[in-house]
Amino acid sequence: MVDSMLITEAIEAIDESVSEPVVKPHLILALDYGVKKMGMALGNTVTETARAFDILAMDNGQPDWDNLLGIIKVWGVTKVVVGLPLNMDGSSSMLSKRAHKFARRLAHRIMEQHLPVTVSLCDERLTSIAAREIAWENGWIKHERDPIDDISACILMSTYFADPNSSIAIDAIKAD
Repeated sequence: MVDSMLITEAIEAIDESVSEPVVKPHLILALDYGVKKMGMALGNTVTETARAFDILAMDNGQPDWDNLLGIIKVWGVTKVVVGLPLNMDGSSSMLSKRAHKFARRLAHRIMEQHLPVTVSLCDERLTSIAAREIAWENGWIKHERDPIDDISACILMSTYFADPNSSIAIDAIKAD
């Protein structure tokens, strides 16, 4: 006959060795795509918060690819969310087609570098308007033409965190 006290102690020892799974934080990079400049924000999956990171100069919609890929590598980004500037009725605009093309190119370059990073598109309608209002109210900008692209990227990140399933992985989308 097995001693019930030994069984109880063994179960308790097993229970103590099995702890809660550790949630590993991941960094997400949100990109507010533009032809002249692109806003960037970093988001943390544990706290689901974002912070403005930088504004990259763009050359007719093309970034300094080495710089962008370097940022992704150095910061250990695991996901990139590219803003998709749709029209208010949800239809594609010329800029949304360019953003989609940029996201495909970024995904391809990431794949070439063998980085474990996914690229998704997320609706960014009205982020620039909201960013300008927030920046103005908080005194972060002094003139209405001051750049707010990084703040727009923060709002994009918040949209993503509110509903991650609303973003679409770039490999699941066919080009227009």
